Amino acid sequence: MAGILYLPRLFIYHIEAPKGSQMSETFKVMERKLLRFIINPAFIAALLFGGLMFWANPALFSNGWMHGKLGLLLLMGGVHGMFAKWRKEFERDENTRSDKFYRVWNEIPTVLMIVIVLLAVVKPF
Repeated sequence: MAGILYLPRLFIYHIEAPKGSQMSETFKVMERKLLRFIINPAFIAALLFGGLMFWANPALFSNGWMHGKLGLLLLMGGVHGMFAKWRKEFERDENTRSDKFYRVWNEIPTVLMIVIVLLAVVKPF
């Protein structure tokens, strides 16, 4: 989770660096390594272990809160995909979005995470 919370913050810092500068190139490396070595493996592990959890306890599918949680996890996967796409745009120096855009997107994984955890703990339905 830490990686997906930090990547949009790196995008904000990257916008402030002039294109082609040493700082911009450093951010490109940081973003690529964060996605490839931390975020992607964590996402794969979460899918694997979540699948194993359902395999071990298929009764979880009968809970309404689990359906909500899985829907939010799909949204989180979509956010992951968007961040990967935007990282590639930064890599090619093709970003056209403002820092305010990324500041808003910086909060979306946090909100999703809070709701997902609340659903798992409270089990409201």
